[in-house]
Amino acid sequence: MSELHSSPVMTRCAQNPLLTAAQVPYDSSLVFNAGVIRKDGRYYMVFRNDYGHQGGGSFRGTNIGLAESEDGLRWTVRPEPLYMLRDQEISRAYDPRLIVIEEKMYMCMAVDTRHGIRGAIASVSDDFSRIEIISMTVPDNRNMVLFPQKIGGEFVRLERPYPVYGRGGRDRFDIWISFSPDLVYWGKSQLLAGVEDFPFANDKIGPGAPPVLTDAGWLAVCHSVDIDPARGKNGWEDTWKKRYCATLMLLDRENPAKVLGICRTPLLAPETAYERDEGFRTNVIFPTAAVRLDDDRLRVYYGAADTVIAGAEAKISDLLDLCK
Repeated sequence: MSELHSSPVMTRCAQNPLLTAAQVPYDSSLVFNAGVIRKDGRYYMVFRNDYGHQGGGSFRGTNIGLAESEDGLRWTVRPEPLYMLRDQEISRAYDPRLIVIEEKMYMCMAVDTRHGIRGAIASVSDDFSRIEIISMTVPDNRNMVLFPQKIGGEFVRLERPYPVYGRGGRDRFDIWISFSPDLVYWGKSQLLAGVEDFPFANDKIGPGAPPVLTDAGWLAVCHSVDIDPARGKNGWEDTWKKRYCATLMLLDRENPAKVLGICRTPLLAPETAYERDEGFRTNVIFPTAAVRLDDDRLRVYYGAADTVIAGAEAKISDLLDLCK
């Protein structure tokens, strides 16, 4: 695959990386893939924390941390990770997305189980002390995000199932959309966008941040993946041949199953040292949160190299232009 570049409308935050393992007051090897919201004048971040690196791609465990900020740029991590229920079926939860719907807080996450990877939706108490799973998908599904409001009286989510057999026995993962009256029963599922719709992806695409409502429709920041066997070893593992970028779609505000536009070039591509050259899995930008700022800009939070958390901003009008 050819070299890719970020859109000139995006400006990386000068403070990048915004959060690293060194800032976590408990065992931490990697911090990445964070959900971020702004609530009651403060920013809250839930992030994936892999700890106890044992060499290569092996870690002793994973938990979900919580951080707070006044400006969304300088973060303070709480002393302990969030408590997550475990049982004989569930082994870990990770890659959280955070959203507020009708003043209630929810978290989407991937859940590893004995019988496959499942997507979970949980309610979150205002003080983050209680996280209760509302529903889980069947295997294999992950990267779920909720829209921040009901549409036509229904909850809406984006997701990325794993149809390996049906897509030629290899990675060929697409973005789907589903609807629910209550966050428990989901249906009316349909394909929203396929890998073939993004010229710079040859492996998979998937949801990234919860969509953001604009006058023109829903801005949905997504991720795209291309694979190149020539890349060889990149990062801590023996081999890592993929490249993750952030991309963008515009969806109809009344019927989000209708795609109004797709950004045909990457929104963010790995270019800096902390995205491309350093860390666990290099060449990775994985967007997981988007917060609308008071000056009508959008700040996108993303995992960089599966190692740190970073941010970038753009005018919403410029992002809409990319989707035309």
